[in-house]
Amino acid sequence: MRFYIIFIALLFGVFSEALASPAVKSVRIGPGIDKTRLVLEVSEQVKFKAFTLDNPYRLVVDFPASAWAVADRNMPKPGGVVKGLRYGLYSSEVSRVVLDLSSPVKIANTFLLEPVGSAAYRIVVDIQAVAAGVYKDEEVTKGSKRINQKTVRTPISLNGVLLPKPKPRSIAKIQKTDWAKNKKVIILDPGHGGVDPGAISKRGTREKHLTLAIAKELKRELERTGKYKVHLTRNRDIFLPLRKRIEIGRAKKGDLFISLHADSHDSSKIRGASVYTLSEKASDKEAAALAAQQNKADVLAGVRLDEQYDSVGNILIDLAQRETMNLSAMFANLLVNNMRRNWNLRNNTHRFAGFAVLKAPDMPSVLLEMGYLTNRRDENTLLSKQQRSKLVLLVVRAIGRYFDQLGAQARG
Repeated sequence: MRFYIIFIALLFGVFSEALASPAVKSVRIGPGIDKTRLVLEVSEQVKFKAFTLDNPYRLVVDFPASAWAVADRNMPKPGGVVKGLRYGLYSSEVSRVVLDLSSPVKIANTFLLEPVGSAAYRIVVDIQAVAAGVYKDEEVTKGSKRINQKTVRTPISLNGVLLPKPKPRSIAKIQKTDWAKNKKVIILDPGHGGVDPGAISKRGTREKHLTLAIAKELKRELERTGKYKVHLTRNRDIFLPLRKRIEIGRAKKGDLFISLHADSHDSSKIRGASVYTLSEKASDKEAAALAAQQNKADVLAGVRLDEQYDSVGNILIDLAQRETMNLSAMFANLLVNNMRRNWNLRNNTHRFAGFAVLKAPDMPSVLLEMGYLTNRRDENTLLSKQQRSKLVLLVVRAIGRYFDQLGAQARG
């Protein structure tokens, strides 16, 4: 009997290893006199693609979706023209590494090295600095099958289910909904993800992990009330373009869209939550700067802006959005008032600016900055299970009051 158990365990291990995805085992950056080399050690042979982007200058390397087995302490330090490195899932099929560059480069060479000794397969990309005047985007693909980089043009999908292209809903339909009988549809948008980590604390806490964890907790509490249908724009550590987040919310006919964030600040003394809504004019310089930073998420993840449906940076408010903006502001005020006595808030808590992720014309939307990872007290609070539960309940109560108020207005 024991023999069979051992045999089955070994057999299961073999199959598990066979079914496992590739893994990135190490990353190295080697600055040289005339070139800089990026080396990604991978557990198996893969096809890959490397290309350059400008404004800002970046090198992007795409390969099949892989596990990341490199600890933060083993990540290479910037050197040569490389200012920084990001990694993660770009789509369900593609992993991505993005190098931030201090100057324009060209791809001098790319190749895949076979295993030698203890070394596994190695993706190698050599880049050379060039003058800005002769710079141009270039792309090199290794392997017979190209990895599709134009993921933003594919049909929108959620958990593998294709979603139809959404049709605009009139504000009149939003106002005439029978709030007492129908379950409200709440869209929770965990900020950042995949190759876009968001803010990172000195201790290594990543915004993308924190927002996803709190979004899942909030989803559970909302569904426990029996009043809501709740959808997450992402339910794992994967990158989503800003436009796709909006499209998912509209395709699910969201009655309320909440984007969750935990940002950074130049001063480690700044702490507290704030709530943002969409506006053509920012409430203050800090709100404008934050919106500009958040709107660059696609750029930082290596998205070619000319491949999107339109530029996410272009915030044009039409008449159809005006009433939605009023509803967004109404919920923001209720959320702030509900949190005031039980959560640390920043001064002028309700702020507004041109956030691209809040741009849906027919879906009231807010962005909740839960705190700052650059502040140790805020970070500890957001990492505390007890404190997170308190925050979740405050948001749930604010959502209930929002729909109660809408119901009262509809009856009145």
